[in-house]
Amino acid sequence: MPYDPRLHHRRSVRLEGFDYSQNGAYFVTVCAHERQPLFGALRAGDTETTVELNPAGQAAQRCWLEIPQHFPLVTLDAFIVMPDHVHGIMFLSGHVHVSGRVRGANDYSPLQEHGTSLTVGSVVRGIKIGVTKWFKENQPCADKVWQRSYYEHVIRNDNELDLARQYIVENPAKLHEHQ
Repeated sequence: MPYDPRLHHRRSVRLEGFDYSQNGAYFVTVCAHERQPLFGALRAGDTETTVELNPAGQAAQRCWLEIPQHFPLVTLDAFIVMPDHVHGIMFLSGHVHVSGRVRGANDYSPLQEHGTSLTVGSVVRGIKIGVTKWFKENQPCADKVWQRSYYEHVIRNDNELDLARQYIVENPAKLHEHQ
């Protein structure tokens, strides 16, 4: 089928005109392809519902925790790996300018002429690449790991930060209620 912008246009969920490289707090959700439970299962206990991560979920958790090693200007906050998605809060704390160019992860710029910047998108892309690499090495039959794109919310104040943290903590129980 030839490209038709009326049929093939994906509406962006990003804030129009917002600079996703600016300092701040961001709540992100990255979903498994077709919401498959690739990362584990929910376990209902007597008092709480927890997530039992399988090896793929453990790899996703490891990749999330390694973000600051690859993006030193990112600080992690609350996060959870769910059976079919990952929620997390990250803080971007600016750019490092080297030779007049903006640099991202570990002072490395893969772009020759313009450099690269630290953005929410570059961090999400990094975790997706890391987990996909794990799948290719350990479960090569897995065709697709992630849904295209991701969800993000710019956290604007302490109240929104508290609500995002609460959402992450309560997510296993909420998901279990809807199953």
